[in-house]
Amino acid sequence: MAPYRRRMVNAARVRDDIVRLVHRGLPVPEFAQAVGSALLRAVPAEGTCLMTLDPATMLPTAEYVENGLPAAEQLRLVEIEVREPDFNKWTQLARSDQPAASLSDVTAGDLDRSLRQREIRRPGGFADELRAVLGLWGALTVFRETRRPHFTTAEVQFVSSVAGLMADGLRRGLLLDAARGGAEDVGLLMLADDDEVTLANPAAQRWLDDLGTGDRVGAHLPLVVPAVARQARAHDPALARARVRTGSGRWLIVRASPMGDGTVAVLLEAARPAELAPLIADAYGFTETERRVTELVAQGLSTKQIAARLRVTTYTVQDHVKSVFTKSGARSRGDLVARLFFDHYAASLTSRPR
Repeated sequence: MAPYRRRMVNAARVRDDIVRLVHRGLPVPEFAQAVGSALLRAVPAEGTCLMTLDPATMLPTAEYVENGLPAAEQLRLVEIEVREPDFNKWTQLARSDQPAASLSDVTAGDLDRSLRQREIRRPGGFADELRAVLGLWGALTVFRETRRPHFTTAEVQFVSSVAGLMADGLRRGLLLDAARGGAEDVGLLMLADDDEVTLANPAAQRWLDDLGTGDRVGAHLPLVVPAVARQARAHDPALARARVRTGSGRWLIVRASPMGDGTVAVLLEAARPAELAPLIADAYGFTETERRVTELVAQGLSTKQIAARLRVTTYTVQDHVKSVFTKSGARSRGDLVARLFFDHYAASLTSRPR
């Protein structure tokens, strides 16, 4: 590995490599591995962890780790994220002007001021970490082991500068590869206070098999399930829900409700088009006006009718439609509707999830 304190002469080349990865539209596991490897050439470290998040609640739904923590410790980190104060939490970074920050910077070099560092990371042999939010779709952690130098300001700034690119690649991988839902049975899980499954109907077992647990040693449930369960136990069941893409490409809604004594009921059901259309629009990066124009296109309105509805010129509508086609890759209005509304299902693009 290159010396830690060297000048980042490869930064421009790494940025170009990340741009190429984004345009390849890789599935999330492949994108996570490739972008992590590219990033480490500019920001040397011992490991990375890319997590997908539900955009509405920012709960983690899956993780792709290189040299990370075991399953039990990872779940404790999730619990700290949703229930206890700490530095550089994902919700804090999402509200910040800069999407990335190092633990050493926010703690003035005293890493043990962080609860997750004291309790989980230092006993696991890790020291400084660099965290970045990837829009509302994911989160990236780059970490160094004990006795390695802290991340520099230049390294943090570089990760901040490419966070938007990585977010684009992540959401394309999540959503643009045929997000679809079906009329599957609703799965029901009952979890004890230690997240052990005490009851699972056949539909739940099918969903769990489709989600998988990845390669993490010791994991017995997909990350999204204990994540929503912990949110439910945090006495905020309104946020104890997440959308996650399964291994076969389906989109799944996972909801949890506390039942008392730490027991949690978890429901797993296929996401309906109305729940996904706003996310698909987010994936393409549509502006609010482009969402409205696309919604009216889906309703069958002509350019002149859309212009009258929005009180703009027909030329303005044509410009918006052209931009929508460019962003989505659609070649016609019919193709656009099929891409966004799943077999011409005209759901609202402007009805955001709570």
